[in-house]
Amino acid sequence: MAMIQNNVFQMPTMGHNGISNKVISHNNNGFHIPIINDYLRTSSVTLSSGFKMPVVGLGVFRVEGKGMKELIIHAIKIGYRHFDCAAKYQNEEELGDAIAEAIQRGLVKREELFITTKLWNSDHGYALEACKDSLRKLRLDYLDLYLVHFPVPTKFTGIGKLKSVIGEDGILDIDTNISLESTWRGMEDLVSKGLVRSIGISNYSLLLTRDCLAYAKIRPAVNQIETHPYFQRASLVKFCQKHGICVTAHTPLGGSVANTEMFGSVSCLDDPVLMGLADKYKKSVAQIILRWNIQRNVTVIPKTSKLERLDQNSHVFDFELTKEDMDLIKSLDQNQRTNLPGKYWGVDIYQ
Repeated sequence: MAMIQNNVFQMPTMGHNGISNKVISHNNNGFHIPIINDYLRTSSVTLSSGFKMPVVGLGVFRVEGKGMKELIIHAIKIGYRHFDCAAKYQNEEELGDAIAEAIQRGLVKREELFITTKLWNSDHGYALEACKDSLRKLRLDYLDLYLVHFPVPTKFTGIGKLKSVIGEDGILDIDTNISLESTWRGMEDLVSKGLVRSIGISNYSLLLTRDCLAYAKIRPAVNQIETHPYFQRASLVKFCQKHGICVTAHTPLGGSVANTEMFGSVSCLDDPVLMGLADKYKKSVAQIILRWNIQRNVTVIPKTSKLERLDQNSHVFDFELTKEDMDLIKSLDQNQRTNLPGKYWGVDIYQ
């Protein structure tokens, strides 16, 4: 059963100097955020599977080449334990090499890490083979979390090929012979085989999430979605949390420069209200946004390839937004999605 009721969400309160000095408890979503020096390493949420997932992680989308090792090693040194990747990112091998080196150097133990990767669209009928391929590339014996990347089964192109086949009509070749229920059965088998500890979904709408809950023997532990001040998705977030599904924001900063470049979307990082709050709290806009998500019980995996921002994104536990400021950010919602794969697929999968 999901650990959502009778669990304690612990958040630091502020002393006169703005630094946390005690803990107040909130009945909520299984979060445990201890106030100790290594808060980044130890702050976690208890998933419905019973395993703990760090509240803040590092997403490695678009992190490539030699920069990966330096980034991951530095992240581990400053306390990151949660790393999010995907087969589609095509950098699992680089992440695996970095993790192996960190373990070999004694910087971290495997059991202290939380590694997530994802099943790509073209592999929906081949969850076992795809998972084993990811494990091989990551140099791991098991995954902490395996997600269905999109609720969109597409034409199979071979394990590791990860193509999005576009038909002659210019539209993504969606496979109508594979149901999301059968995909989920394949995910559940991975748990029974000991290859995966927790399974979840990504980019699922409220109704698709409801359907998954109805047919699941093992309920999804996580729904990883785009959510940020311009796209808050309160109904979906509340529905997931009500049913014991942890919400993770995969685009917690609105995609920043990456989504602006790829999809032409507008980032909330330049919002004047958020900039004003950043000045008020003596924090960056990114830190304000990450803290806002955390205070509504949403875990975050901001992406960056810059060491300075990696450090900055970790400093979100030493201050607390007031209720008034949380409400102010709530008023910024524009229902504006920034991650728009339909631009390349020729079809809006969210309609």
